[in-house]
Amino acid sequence: MSHMTKNDHSTKRFPDLIPAFVSGAMERLRCAGFNAYLVGGSVRDMLLGRPVADWDIATSASNEEIIRVFNDVRHFSLKHETVTLVHKRSHYELTTIRGSSPSNRNISEDLGHRDFTINAMAYDPDRHAVIDPYNGEKDLKKGIIRAVRVPSDRFSEDPLRLIRAVRISVELGFSIEPGTMLAVKKMAPRLRLAAGERIREELIKILLVRRPSSGLNLLRRSGLMESFLPELMEGFLKRQNHRHSYTIFRHILETVDRVDADPALRLAALFHDIAKPRVRRKIGGVFRFYGHAEESALIASGIMERLRFSNKMKRRVTNLINHHMIEYDTSWSDGAVRRLIRRFQPDPVELLLSFRKADILAHGTAGGELDSLSELEKRIAYLKQKPHLIHAGDLAVDGKNVMEILGLSPGPEVGKALDFLLEKVIDQPELNSEETLKKLLEEFGSESYCRGSTVA
Repeated sequence: MSHMTKNDHSTKRFPDLIPAFVSGAMERLRCAGFNAYLVGGSVRDMLLGRPVADWDIATSASNEEIIRVFNDVRHFSLKHETVTLVHKRSHYELTTIRGSSPSNRNISEDLGHRDFTINAMAYDPDRHAVIDPYNGEKDLKKGIIRAVRVPSDRFSEDPLRLIRAVRISVELGFSIEPGTMLAVKKMAPRLRLAAGERIREELIKILLVRRPSSGLNLLRRSGLMESFLPELMEGFLKRQNHRHSYTIFRHILETVDRVDADPALRLAALFHDIAKPRVRRKIGGVFRFYGHAEESALIASGIMERLRFSNKMKRRVTNLINHHMIEYDTSWSDGAVRRLIRRFQPDPVELLLSFRKADILAHGTAGGELDSLSELEKRIAYLKQKPHLIHAGDLAVDGKNVMEILGLSPGPEVGKALDFLLEKVIDQPELNSEETLKKLLEEFGSESYCRGSTVA
């Protein structure tokens, strides 16, 4: 059986799809006497007619030889036997073909060490043919994720492939072949050996598919979730109360599906109720979850630290979780609405509202809460049309004025005085004039003196 697919309808358009820089790089390698092939996801995606995210080249050249051939191109090398070329802010990986020895480097052996058959294909630009020794194109047509040769060997080579099987499955809408799935389940604990940042990247990709719950359920069924997100499994089959139709775990998945495909929103949805099993108490025959938002934010912060998320992403996600229990009612003053806007800074409060809406819908019992949220949305939009104060810097007086009027030196007391003024003006924006605020400062100084403050 031939492992070449020559000039058929599926490969005719390949030369038109390959970027000029990639074609030029392969041509340069061939002119220097080396073999060069497109490999991995790019071949798979071209066969599927999908946009290609990564263009990777396998070559018979060693690292040193690649660097010599591309000495005029910006490059770096972070991985063994891989050189990354940088062109117009895009990265292109050139990897030395694997073999049992330098003299035995051939593309078929290299493909035999790749993760799944649909990624174990190479495109030979000289022959305009796909090299497919493991029937990857056949599995593409069947919609199957199958490990190359012996699944346990492939997963032992790189434990990250365990979660990658799930990610590719949900991205493409493919099923995992039974033998491969059995190996995933048996070897799931080995995922703990993979670097946190690599697991993070796979998790984000799963969360950004159209319906992330399919991937999250697959992670649970395969045992992978227990390996890297055991906290989430604590809510599996745990009932809630009359406000919820679903268990804690199911509600979390419903929320993830309903929020927009933004990494911070999807992560916040994944973690927003993660502490509920730990704070759950039955009071008067009803389950209560007091303080779950704050506890969930703490657990989320620890998980994100473990998976090496940036501090900026941690802040955005925990800010959403901490504030997601908006208990709005019509008695709120305009000042109370402004305080919500201010508390959620620097993120736009509309992000919080969209998250809360998804959370309420995921209860399965949504009613009056959505109406209240819609009214709050309208009030925020109305108040944002008017000048409103968010920071002390928006006040008609500054720290210098505070120090002059209260006889203070620079220090925390100046900040306390400005916070006092800001609270007053949030409730009554018309107070924001220099004359009025100076009078309020004098009152603040007198009250502080009476309380024994250091304010003179």
